[in-house]
Amino acid sequence: MWLAGGGIRRGITYAKTDDHRFNVARDPVHVHDLNATLLHCLGVDHTRRTHRFQGRDFRLTDVHGDVVNGILA
Repeated sequence: MWLAGGGIRRGITYAKTDDHRFNVARDPVHVHDLNATLLHCLGVDHTRRTHRFQGRDFRLTDVHGDVVNGILA
């Protein structure tokens, strides 16, 4: 994925795949982590935004998601 602007560090490559580009070899980023990072860049705290659905509180990143500080400026 290519990210630009909005607090993202420029000119870096984060994470690495194996030689066949099939498995993650270094610094995996889950989709919940990416979503939490993008929400952080927008100024939204993903842990505080919840909504109740069928008796359970849901977050924007569910119960997962940590901000990936390695790509932030």
